[in-house]
Amino acid sequence: MTAVEIEYCVPCGMLNRAQDVQEALLRQFGESLDRVSLVTGDDGIFVVRADGEVIFDKTADDYDVDAIVRRVKPYLQS
Repeated sequence: MTAVEIEYCVPCGMLNRAQDVQEALLRQFGESLDRVSLVTGDDGIFVVRADGEVIFDKTADDYDVDAIVRRVKPYLQS
């Protein structure tokens, strides 16, 4: 099963975004995911990893919950 990790910047106040992504993933793929973990970070980080591979990084991608959910889907089919 797939493990998703959402690393977010605590000092930047990104907890709400991290929780929004976590909730969307659990609603869409709940039974197909092993876990969706929130990992605290700093320095402005907001990165989502599926099975250890970066699928979203706020430094390179526009924040869009639906797009992040779509990027996780291929990991469920492998």
